[in-house]
Amino acid sequence: MGAKRNIVFDMGNVLMTFDGREFARVFTDSEEDAQALYEGFFGRGEWALLDSGTIDHATMMRVAEAHTPERLLPNLHECFEHWPEFSRVIEGTNDLALRLHDAGWGVYVLSNANDRIEQQLSQAPAFDVLDGLVVSARERLMKPDPAIFRVLCERYDLDPASCVFVDDNLDNCAGARVAGLDAFHFTGDATELEAYLGTLA
Repeated sequence: MGAKRNIVFDMGNVLMTFDGREFARVFTDSEEDAQALYEGFFGRGEWALLDSGTIDHATMMRVAEAHTPERLLPNLHECFEHWPEFSRVIEGTNDLALRLHDAGWGVYVLSNANDRIEQQLSQAPAFDVLDGLVVSARERLMKPDPAIFRVLCERYDLDPASCVFVDDNLDNCAGARVAGLDAFHFTGDATELEAYLGTLA
């Protein structure tokens, strides 16, 4: 599959699903309650602060409690503890990751995520073959800042030009390119990604 020998996956909606509305429905009994739970938790701007490492989980919980109807606080607490269990494996990219690993590629994850990422990512088959993991909350850096891609390459002694970064967000792909990585915008079709890798010289 060409000369580039390292693939760097985003996690959310690339290796594992992330849909806050879907998660909220799991822990509520009506669409109205699901919407309220979503707006109080996943839909808040503070979620980005959690992923950036600016606030911790205890602070995020206090914010969510203040913006969730009191009758739904038990639902919120259960959701807070267990939502990662309801993230689903995206089979195509995971299968590809395993085959690339077997073919000698390095397999990495670089994700804008909180520091409990393993609760979600460990369900992905690709997790078992990872050669490295960089998480925004732990680095206090977030995609699309090129600096977080440089952290990955320096930490794992990777030539940026040897890496293909895969993300569902175009801005993040642009940030990777600024840092010298190749990038592929993932829109849900792992076959397209594999075909792209096959074109690399």
